Amino acid sequence: MTTTGTTSVLAQRTGDGTGPGAALLADDPLWLILLKVVGIFVFLLVMTLLLIWWERRLIGRMQNRYGPNRTGKFGLLQSLADGLKLAFKEDIRPVLADKWVYFLAPVIATIPAFVAFSVIPLGGQVSIFGEQTLLQVTDLPVGVLVVLAASSIGVYGIVLAGWSSGSPYPLLGALRSAAQVISYEIAMGLSIVAVVLYTGSLSTTAIVDAQSGRWFVVILLGSFVVYVVAMVGETNRAPFDLAEAESELVGGFHTEYSSLKFALFFLSEYINMVTVSGLATTMFLGGWRAPFPISAIGGGYFNTGWWPLLWFVVKTLGFLFFFIWLRGALPRFRYDQFMKLGWKVLVPFSLVWILAVSAVRALQRSNGVSAQDVLIIGGVVLVILLAVAFLVPDRSVAEDTDEVQLAGSFPVPPLDLVVPPRPARATTPPPAVEGRGGRPKEVRAGATTLTRKDRHGSA
Repeated sequence: MTTTGTTSVLAQRTGDGTGPGAALLADDPLWLILLKVVGIFVFLLVMTLLLIWWERRLIGRMQNRYGPNRTGKFGLLQSLADGLKLAFKEDIRPVLADKWVYFLAPVIATIPAFVAFSVIPLGGQVSIFGEQTLLQVTDLPVGVLVVLAASSIGVYGIVLAGWSSGSPYPLLGALRSAAQVISYEIAMGLSIVAVVLYTGSLSTTAIVDAQSGRWFVVILLGSFVVYVVAMVGETNRAPFDLAEAESELVGGFHTEYSSLKFALFFLSEYINMVTVSGLATTMFLGGWRAPFPISAIGGGYFNTGWWPLLWFVVKTLGFLFFFIWLRGALPRFRYDQFMKLGWKVLVPFSLVWILAVSAVRALQRSNGVSAQDVLIIGGVVLVILLAVAFLVPDRSVAEDTDEVQLAGSFPVPPLDLVVPPRPARATTPPPAVEGRGGRPKEVRAGATTLTRKDRHGSA
């Protein structure tokens, strides 16, 4: 394999509705397409195995204990051993389960997780066995929507798994997941609108090209914050893992699953983590482009060839570390708090932020507002929104009632609750009871065992 620089093909816009990199990808032979598909599949599997090991080791260090360190060097083979163990476990299906839906649910949850990664660019233009191509399976004009659609379809697998199991706890987990995806899918979609306004395209390759000068995490900080929160809720990860809360729902939607079917749910969750992290890298951190100090070296040399693949993986691992850190640092949210965050904070903030971004873009096109002015205006708007969110009192808090004070929608005891004193323990011992043969029988008075001899003293 040889490398080559990124040509102007990536920066050109096509007039037929395709993405900027579609012209180069259209010339890929069949063997190269299959090689990319297999490469993406292997990449996601390896990332899943390493991510499981990394999560267990990192949380172990956070909790002052060892993670897996026996199977393989540094415990690196522990994830592979766990996968083989699941493959040889007994596959149990509940009697009341719907046979075909119960079987198809984990498949529906897993396949979209792999499909979503096909539109994410891992690098620029390279040469693979003499063929010039991009490190991307396909570049669609609606690539961002493909990722969102795939993540939404994956939730159908969770909902169908809970419904088809024929058990109450999986059903409750499925209903929670349905409400969760509706709430946070809206917030995630709104966070992408500002990126589309600045880029003028839904193509992931065009979004990366638009960040050649300045990353969108600087210009669109509000959208970045909303997306990061929404992606944690979208992937059912702690502290938003209410669809599989073991303290309430045993295991949630996958309670009745075992063996390879459970492994598929496990696999889809971690692949979705990699996918949303890769999309966050693409939309806000410049995609495969090197960070500023490195990108300026050698006239952009580190943005050519196979170097971009390294930068993309490093940025994606940064988001995955954020996932693990949240799991080890925060407790699980209460369900009403979780829904309130989605509907009363993220969605209104996103709508106001989109309005502000649209106004700034209009000013840029009409009056030539500079990038520095955009940052100042965006910072002022962000401060105002945060001040409104934290300083305005919550009107949902009801006044005290006779028995219960309602905080939002969750009942809590009244603040002036007076606990009555504990009644004094009776000091009069119970009457003596004769045992067999005239022997004193043990009689309990409070917590002390007494006998007739103890009560009346020695004869």
